[in-house]
Amino acid sequence: MATTAELALIDESETERVIRWRFEELVRAGYCLDAALEIAVHGEVDLHLAVDLAHKGCPPETARRILL
Repeated sequence: MATTAELALIDESETERVIRWRFEELVRAGYCLDAALEIAVHGEVDLHLAVDLAHKGCPPETARRILL
């Protein structure tokens, strides 16, 4: 059985993987590194909406204001 500390490490590493994946998807969609990281760490932001905004030509700064 895992201890609370071990579960915290599992959750943390899973969270890190999700943030990294979101970041990579945002960069691939055309966001600059700063905007991608800022949006990626906000798990409540709909990633599909963020990618759609970029694909429709929305500038990263405008998308950041819309999403956050």
